[in-house]
Amino acid sequence: MKKYAMETSVGVFMLIGLLCVGYLTIRLGDLELLRGNTYLLNARFTSAAGLNRGGVVEMAGVGIGKVESIRLHPTDLVAIVTLRIEKGVPVSDDAVAAIKTRGLIGDKFIEIAPGGSDFELGPGETIVDTVPALDIEKLIGRFAFGDVEK
Repeated sequence: MKKYAMETSVGVFMLIGLLCVGYLTIRLGDLELLRGNTYLLNARFTSAAGLNRGGVVEMAGVGIGKVESIRLHPTDLVAIVTLRIEKGVPVSDDAVAAIKTRGLIGDKFIEIAPGGSDFELGPGETIVDTVPALDIEKLIGRFAFGDVEK
């Protein structure tokens, strides 16, 4: 009887350990198993250089979502960035999405500046007012060669 009690306690300990490893894998991997509390929006950028999938989407300095995907529109040849936004965060139809950089050469993220319109974008709709990322290398090159006025 004592042998079975020891095996049972080791089994329970192993099960708890596996559950903890699974939990940490999901949390550290930023996996979302249930995505019912978010909705998708699109944004059209002339350039999405440096922006990565999983990047942060912020409004007023607060994280409100993540970059779901980045793809090239086949006919317009612009970058279509799909954003996964938390439900309950309204994005008006005149909002402006801009690709920003943390620090001088940090990670790129999307900042949404709220608009003043009373009309909200629904799931799957597109933010058309966008500002592409600032190209630091191009600016440094222009400054180095004295072509800053353009």
